[in-house]
Amino acid sequence: MLDDTLLDDPSRLADTDSGGLLRAAAMSGAQVRAVAEAAEEAGVGRLADERPRALVLVTRPGIGVAAAQLLAALLTPACPVPVVLAEAVPSWIGALDLVIAHTDDPGDVVLAESLDRATRRGARVVVTAPPDGPVAAAAAGRGVLLPPRVPVPTGFGFARALAAGLVVVGALGLLRTDIAELADELDREAERDHPMHESFVNPAKSLALRVADRTPLLWGLDPAATAVAWHAAFVLASHAGLVSDVAGYQQAIGRAALHRAAVQSSSGSDLFADPDDEQPTQPRVLLLAVGRSDAAEAMRRTAEATMAGADVIRLDEVSGGDATCAAVLALRFELAALYLGLAAGTIGGPGYFAPAAV
Repeated sequence: MLDDTLLDDPSRLADTDSGGLLRAAAMSGAQVRAVAEAAEEAGVGRLADERPRALVLVTRPGIGVAAAQLLAALLTPACPVPVVLAEAVPSWIGALDLVIAHTDDPGDVVLAESLDRATRRGARVVVTAPPDGPVAAAAAGRGVLLPPRVPVPTGFGFARALAAGLVVVGALGLLRTDIAELADELDREAERDHPMHESFVNPAKSLALRVADRTPLLWGLDPAATAVAWHAAFVLASHAGLVSDVAGYQQAIGRAALHRAAVQSSSGSDLFADPDDEQPTQPRVLLLAVGRSDAAEAMRRTAEATMAGADVIRLDEVSGGDATCAAVLALRFELAALYLGLAAGTIGGPGYFAPAAV
């Protein structure tokens, strides 16, 4: 059962969050700054000496998948280098290629073998991973290892993984991002979502209440927003036990029955309907927007016209480019998932850090 009164009681909220998970999520800005410092000390800037033949983004289980998807979405529109998403380093890897990977699992054997193969064949490698274990050993001395400098629980390194990728592609001249501005905006979002702020002024708490007892349809209005939607689905499942649908809007409208149900649920046609009569499985349409191009704006207007009652989540208050907006939106969903999980009692026990017991 959802105890929504918990969200506006800072004392009870702090007691329930015994693991300090809200604080861990709020340290995203600090993680970004730490990555930038570590990358500078490791000489990532030297990667700019030669543009790679291909950029390989390795997607291992966890938050690194959505971070790689987001980086690819940000790069794809005008990137002169092929961007490859793969669960392991492909067999054709060579000395002209560059590999970026992230993992929270120091013993990820598949990733360790991939990195070993890449370095033996002369590829440049940048990996964010714990400093000990097979993964670190595979990159040691032959690649750039960026271990975490800001300790957070497993699963809270999305900002770190994204920042590492942004630093690398920035050094290559493929995508310029103001890393300091990104960190500052993440800090501002953490302040907006502070536990002391009540639900009606706290964007993350408000978002948590919007999706409570509903089935979120997380539909991205642009590729970067769709990548953020995948991260949102991951954290909602991880912290709140909530199952979500994720799709780009153009793909979503092709699924006729679900799209029709979404239109009906967001129409608001019955003004006198009793909210208590709603079924728990009724969908809640969340249209995520990151891009600010003319094409992205046109897509947003079309979606809003079709589903007038849907929640359109865009961050007009955030300065910076698409990378910054996407990272801030990802943090808002992360904090919303934590608030929802704390209010529902689905996180905080030993099952969060260990395999769940039946």
